[in-house]
Amino acid sequence: MKRVNIFLTRNVNRIAEKKNKNKAKKSYAQCGEDIIIKHIFSYLNIVNPTYLDIGAHHPTYLSNTYLLYLDGGTGVCIEPDPTLYKNIVKVRPNDICLDIGITTSKNKTAKFYVMNEKSLNTFSYSEAKRFEKYGNKKITKILKISVKSINEIIRKYFKKTPNLISIDIEGLDLSVLKSLNYKLYRPEVIIAETLTYSEDNKETKIKEISDFVESMGYFIYADTYINTIFVEKKSWNNRK
Repeated sequence: MKRVNIFLTRNVNRIAEKKNKNKAKKSYAQCGEDIIIKHIFSYLNIVNPTYLDIGAHHPTYLSNTYLLYLDGGTGVCIEPDPTLYKNIVKVRPNDICLDIGITTSKNKTAKFYVMNEKSLNTFSYSEAKRFEKYGNKKITKILKISVKSINEIIRKYFKKTPNLISIDIEGLDLSVLKSLNYKLYRPEVIIAETLTYSEDNKETKIKEISDFVESMGYFIYADTYINTIFVEKKSWNNRK
């Protein structure tokens, strides 16, 4: 009987594997973050979630929001690089795409440092110069870009708080997250890059981001080492 059971178990497993191949989950994010986020929204009974993608970079590649877009979600994509912005507009016509930056100051424009590796584009001069120290990265141009606050964007383009805020802006993530008015706007999910960029294996976790977001009433649902996914405690505790 034992041998028969093992034989049957193996056959059942093979059949299940074949079926699962056709149901494989495709991720567009760096480390599968979009699948995790989609899973969270299913628990919260949020269908077609809205999102604010700050530092969108590419319509699909390394995107935390494209999977949601394919499933019917819509939102606002912020991408100050003119070339990258045009690409996002073409691929994601249902989203609102803005070629601006997000600021925490009262200035209406800011210097934007375009790197030869565009995923490292930044409004932070110190970060741009740090990237250059690796030798293979360099600033290719400096653009003067219009900027707005995160609260202004939400107030103007969303009927209510977006369900997700995704932020990846190379060095300025914490300051922008601190500038969000949490009394008015409390997204159910926030995802932020919480690892410094490094090419010498000396990357570090940016604990200040996690500490701050948690202090605003969120908890860490998942951490992929590069990115951290936060969920609002109240929304999670009230899920049905």
